[in-house]
Amino acid sequence: MADEQNTNQSPDVASASSKGLTASLLELKENNPKVFFGAIGGILILVAIVVFSGGGSNPIPTAAPKNLVIGQKYTLKNPNAYEVASPIRLVTVPGAIAAYDDSEDETKKEACRQIQQGTAVLLTELQDAYGKKNVFSKVKIEDGDCKGSEGWVLSIDVQ
Repeated sequence: MADEQNTNQSPDVASASSKGLTASLLELKENNPKVFFGAIGGILILVAIVVFSGGGSNPIPTAAPKNLVIGQKYTLKNPNAYEVASPIRLVTVPGAIAAYDDSEDETKKEACRQIQQGTAVLLTELQDAYGKKNVFSKVKIEDGDCKGSEGWVLSIDVQ
């Protein structure tokens, strides 16, 4: 019975069903170019609408800059870290923050250079950088094994 149904179909329908999508599109382009190019234009318009209609008028939330005061006590906390136990790097010179993973580096084992979040610190100095005010903060550790150590951290880590 399936053979009888196939013989009843016109040769065009049978050949169209065996062609791939690319062949069908090329055939449409040859036979009816207005429909073909109209469909491509419609798809491009839809893509443009999706791309350019994103978001509302609400800006992306960012951390508000704090007015840090020299001589005040703060705690170290990285607002960008998901892991609460991730340490904050204390460096000897402002701007010397490493931009690579130094988890296997020997300098990590250096005493009092990786400070745990939540450590109490005293703010002793502020440094401008990159055209922005108070980008780096010099802090003195107030508790723990590293009490009395001084170094520089990013001001965003001083809370």
